[in-house]
Amino acid sequence: MNNNRNNEEEAAGRQPAGRGLLGKFRKREDKTPPEILIKKENTDRFTPPRGGLILLQALILIFFFVFVPRFWFLQVHLGEDFARQAQENHWRQEQISAPRGRIFDVKGRVLADNRTAYGLSLIRDDIRDLPATLAQVSEWTGVPLDQVRERYRQSRFKVKSFEPLLLVTDLDFQLVARIESELYAWPGLEIVILTKRSYPEKDLFAHILGYVAEANETELEKNPELSMGDLVGKSGIEYTLDKRLRGRKGLYDIEVDASGRMLGQVLREEPQGGEELKLSLDRDIQKACWDALGTEVGSIVVMEPDTGKLRALVTEPAYDNNLFAEGISRRDWENLRNDPHFPLQNRAIQSVYPPGSVWKLVMAACIMENGIPVTDTVYCPGGIRLGKQIFHCWRHSGHGSQNLMQAIYNSCDSYFYIMADRLGIDKIESFAKQCGFGRRTGIDLPHEKTGLVPSRAWKHRRFKRGWSRGDTFNASIGQGYVLTTPLQIAVYVSALLNGGDLLKPQLVDTDPKTVTGHVPASRETLRYIMRRTAAGGTARVVGRGDAIMGGKTGTAQVVRLKGHRNLSWKEKDHAWIATWGHKNDKTYVVIVMVEHGGGGS
Repeated sequence: MNNNRNNEEEAAGRQPAGRGLLGKFRKREDKTPPEILIKKENTDRFTPPRGGLILLQALILIFFFVFVPRFWFLQVHLGEDFARQAQENHWRQEQISAPRGRIFDVKGRVLADNRTAYGLSLIRDDIRDLPATLAQVSEWTGVPLDQVRERYRQSRFKVKSFEPLLLVTDLDFQLVARIESELYAWPGLEIVILTKRSYPEKDLFAHILGYVAEANETELEKNPELSMGDLVGKSGIEYTLDKRLRGRKGLYDIEVDASGRMLGQVLREEPQGGEELKLSLDRDIQKACWDALGTEVGSIVVMEPDTGKLRALVTEPAYDNNLFAEGISRRDWENLRNDPHFPLQNRAIQSVYPPGSVWKLVMAACIMENGIPVTDTVYCPGGIRLGKQIFHCWRHSGHGSQNLMQAIYNSCDSYFYIMADRLGIDKIESFAKQCGFGRRTGIDLPHEKTGLVPSRAWKHRRFKRGWSRGDTFNASIGQGYVLTTPLQIAVYVSALLNGGDLLKPQLVDTDPKTVTGHVPASRETLRYIMRRTAAGGTARVVGRGDAIMGGKTGTAQVVRLKGHRNLSWKEKDHAWIATWGHKNDKTYVVIVMVEHGGGGS
């Protein structure tokens, strides 16, 4: 009966009280999901696409044959290289400057020394802001920013990115202290310790020692051992013996962290200092010669005839070579360059002059060796006429009859005119060249001049004219086209004393004696000439009672003048004197040349 009632209520759309919600859940439970029917025959027939499987297999093979060998190549084959590069990133190498060899005189007194200096360098790998860093360097040092940038531009390809690049050298200590206090804010900048050259004797030895300066781009390209900021010789012994003086650099291994800060350093190779040179020059003799010249313009050479060692080599005026070692200012350079007396020129080897009557020592040997008897005489009336021209003797009243001994003693021009005319220029040229003239002496200094021994061929090349007898007359007394250096005269006079050996002038005391030629004359000829020079004559002013001495003076005409009054300095004749002396088992040759000195005697 109740079931019927429920059915009726359901049919009428009414729900019994308290059972509406439960009825809903029951209705949901009664709903079952529909079955998905898959025909068996369809399942049995499904297969994956064959082309996709092949593609997948191909990709796996490509990955294996491409990437796995590459991994092996990088990890195994190049593993050591990568490990080394990682170690190099952890360790840096820094060169240690080698001290330049000092230079001493023969008694051990310092002529060229080293001093400590400070520089400012940059490591590119550690720089955060390059333009700001270069600007800060300019502000600290006062060096114009454009100059700092140019220095960086020139140097950046010459050092590795993790090596110090030297921007500024020779900072004073107070500036170094200021920069050090601010370096923490500028990573990549560091103070480096350098050595600078100093010359305590200044201009006294300037032309012999020369000076050093930083290597330029050309020198850096030619020599791989050089780095930016290295000092090299630019002049004098510093230049010619630079390799011996420079030494060899050392090496530091420096450990750094990821920021480039140094954690420690290990010395890998110690620097080897350059050779210390002892020169043959004597500071006392050099100073005495310097004082003797005073304010004159000229040079003095003092040489040992038996060894070739130079005891003095003086040129005045000179310059302070410390100006170049420290970095010469534009004003100082202009003053030196525009000086009318040319203080940068080493007159002993770089200036050539007509030798005047000193040349008669060459002519005397040539006359004797060509068979002309020393007793043959020439009458000197005060000059020799050649065509319409008169070639005067220095003594206008004449010397009368003169043989070779008298002609050397009196320095008679007329005698040598006639004898040179008998010989001819060809024999004179050949003899003079065998005596070392017309070529360099070989001294260890740069830019030595050769001088000139004229010849027929030379005049034709130079002037497109033939040789004349008048040219021979002039050449016989050291005038005309004949040009020599004071050092060449010193070598020849030394040969007259030592038996005929032409010696290389030695500046380094330990260098061996070097014979470069021989005067083509017998010992009897040489002794005869030297006895005549010791007898007095025009060089009698050098005589003294406590020594055996001799010499020959010379006057080299600069311009042809009819009168000799009120001459300017440049119009005066050059003055020569070639002397020698022997005392206490020591023999020296002394050559003095004074520009526009007015006459040798």
